[in-house]
Amino acid sequence: MRFVFSILSYIVFFTGVSGQSDTTRQNNDTLPDRFYILNRVERNGEILPEIEIKEVTIIGRPRGSGRSAFRHYQRLVYNLKKVYPYAIIVRTKLGDVNAHLEKIPEDMGRRKYLKEIEKEVFAEYEDDMRDMTITQGRLLIKLIDRETLNTSYELIKEYRGSFSAAFWQFIARIFGTDLKAEYDPYGEDMLIELIINEIDAGRI
Repeated sequence: MRFVFSILSYIVFFTGVSGQSDTTRQNNDTLPDRFYILNRVERNGEILPEIEIKEVTIIGRPRGSGRSAFRHYQRLVYNLKKVYPYAIIVRTKLGDVNAHLEKIPEDMGRRKYLKEIEKEVFAEYEDDMRDMTITQGRLLIKLIDRETLNTSYELIKEYRGSFSAAFWQFIARIFGTDLKAEYDPYGEDMLIELIINEIDAGRI
C-alpha cells in the first residue's frame, strides 16, 4: 500500500527487540527414551527433586465463537509476525539516530544527517512497506508506541515538525488510521500483547 509506505517511511527511518535474558540457569532436561534430569533443590531444609518446565499461557475464551473467532486470531498472529520485526527496527533506529544527533551541534548538520538516513531506509525498506496492508500498517503504528513509548504522531512532530505531523495525521484519518493511536496492553490490545509475548518466547 503506497499510503502505508509513505507514512511509515517517515517513522521507520527515525527509529529493534532487545532480548530479555533469563537469569535462571538453563539445563538440558531431557534425554532419549523420555528420561529426565532432576535438579536437587533445597527448600525449607529439605532436598527435593525439581525440573524446569516451559511457561504456560492461559488465554480466556475470546469474544465470539466458532471458526470466525479462530480465523481472526490466526490472521492477527500472521499480521503481527509480519510487522513486529519492523517495530523492533524502529526502536533500534530511534536509539541510533538520537545518539548520533547528540554529536552534531549545528542544525544544518543534523538536517543533512537525517536526510542521509532517510535515503538509506527508503532504499532498504521501500519494497517491504509497499507490501503492507492498511491493517498491518495500523498494527505497526500501535507497536511503535509499544516499543518506543511514543506515538507515531509524536515521533513525526519531534523530527519533522508540527506541520508534517498534522499533515500525515490528516492523510491517515482519510484511510481510517490514527497516528496518535496508543498501545493499551491491558485493554483493547490485550490479545496483541499475549501474542507478542508468545512470539518473544518462540512458542508461535
